[in-house]
Amino acid sequence: MKFRAHSPYPSHRSAVMADNMVATSQPLAAQAGLSMLACGGNAVDAALAAAIALTVVEPTGNGIGSDAFAILWDGTELHGLNASGRSPAAWDTARFEGLADMPYRGWESVTVPGAVSAWVALSERFGALPFADLFAPAIGYARDGFPISPIIATLWARAAEELGDQPGFAACFMPEGRAPRAGEYFKSSGHARSLSLIAQTKGKAFYEGTLAQEIAAFAAQHGATLSEGDLAAHAPEWCGTISKSFDDVTLHEIPPNGQGIAALMGLGILSQTNLRDLDPEDPRAFHLQIEAMKLALRDAESYVADGPEMKDITTQDLLDDSYLAARARLIDPDRATDFGAGAPKQGGTVYLSAADASGMMVSFIQSNYAGFGSGVVVPDTGIALQNRGAGFVLDPAHPNCVGPNKRPFHTIIPGFLMQGDSPLMSFGVMGGPMQAQGHVQMVLRTQLWGQDVQMAADAPRWRVTDGLGVACETTLPESTIAALRTMGHVISLEAPDNAFGFGGAQLIHRLGPRGYAGGSDPRKDGAAIGF
Repeated sequence: MKFRAHSPYPSHRSAVMADNMVATSQPLAAQAGLSMLACGGNAVDAALAAAIALTVVEPTGNGIGSDAFAILWDGTELHGLNASGRSPAAWDTARFEGLADMPYRGWESVTVPGAVSAWVALSERFGALPFADLFAPAIGYARDGFPISPIIATLWARAAEELGDQPGFAACFMPEGRAPRAGEYFKSSGHARSLSLIAQTKGKAFYEGTLAQEIAAFAAQHGATLSEGDLAAHAPEWCGTISKSFDDVTLHEIPPNGQGIAALMGLGILSQTNLRDLDPEDPRAFHLQIEAMKLALRDAESYVADGPEMKDITTQDLLDDSYLAARARLIDPDRATDFGAGAPKQGGTVYLSAADASGMMVSFIQSNYAGFGSGVVVPDTGIALQNRGAGFVLDPAHPNCVGPNKRPFHTIIPGFLMQGDSPLMSFGVMGGPMQAQGHVQMVLRTQLWGQDVQMAADAPRWRVTDGLGVACETTLPESTIAALRTMGHVISLEAPDNAFGFGGAQLIHRLGPRGYAGGSDPRKDGAAIGF
């Protein structure tokens, strides 16, 4: 990784370097995390305080009703946590009969939220500070108010147009009949109350007590099936990680039900190509990455589901080196191809990172899925419920078909890079289907091409869509776009947005025996800060 005083990319930010580091998509949340480190907490305390604060200051991407995943290096060992929730026990295919797709908003998209359980599990196992202390910044922001940052204000306004008629949304998030504007202060006494109850009971109020009762009662009022029993049955899973190497570095992801496996497959396919011979801005380098991710994502869409449901095509099948080599041989070096799913065996947000001087590093992501999730907000609680049920499919033959007590296919994925037995980088790129593609782009830019973490975050991005489609940021050079079109890619140009089209990266890279370099995506309001 090389540090340059002047970046060739638009933001012109420099990487931030320090012994203790927090990188998030909202500065107030980053400061909440850093305050835990300043008072003797560790990286887990910092990550959790930032995550809890983000439910208040960036409700457009996450909330108390989110799911969460984490990968962390405890100083000796790597751990993976899956805190995604399951579908209500009363859900079955008959409930959605006659629909072309799963509902995207409203109560029929709501699954059990798992984020609170992630906070508890991480704190109990690895935290240094009392659990309740982690909530102080967030409760203060919710009770006393905070100024809305510009990008979040834009997303809030867009969401309000769509979600204003969802149960409880306007009462909580449109206090004057509209979304708050940038610079205006927003407060939520209900959110402060819920966080206080969660802090005091170490999460029990959310899954077994007062808040669980209020969530279930509101569901029943609207004919939804999410029950107190569904909430009480939830438990996070210490699931470990799955991995794939590219030369001397190894990318770790959470096992399915998440799409992290697609990043591993893409990297494994690329390791079989001549990518190493190409410059990062060479159109042929873009072409190879695009083709590899198309192959990986087509397989993920066809085969990935909750782990126990992947009976015919397993995680091991999809990551098999000989299978990935065969997929790599399908890439035409000069021409775009519309790939279908392969046959592995005969017979498919907010992100933050924290690190401390002791060497602990945390990669953490939590999300409501779509902005504000389902749009359903439980009255007087500030709890916006996720719409992760939209991740199911309705095809009975698909392993990800909707059913009772199942975890849906998930887009949110934390990433972690190791070099041998040593931690190297905790990172993520929030933003739906962009995430696995973003992970591959971050790994290659920082490791193969030696860019520092801020440059990697700043660089123009692309994402594959359907068929031969590729969405590219307008900051990509015109000559590169022209070359990709000549190869047969159907390019659509989009301005670098402040939503989720091209994601929002946060990265912390270990410098050596001491210190870190942090980068924060200019597409967001956030910051990497440290001391």
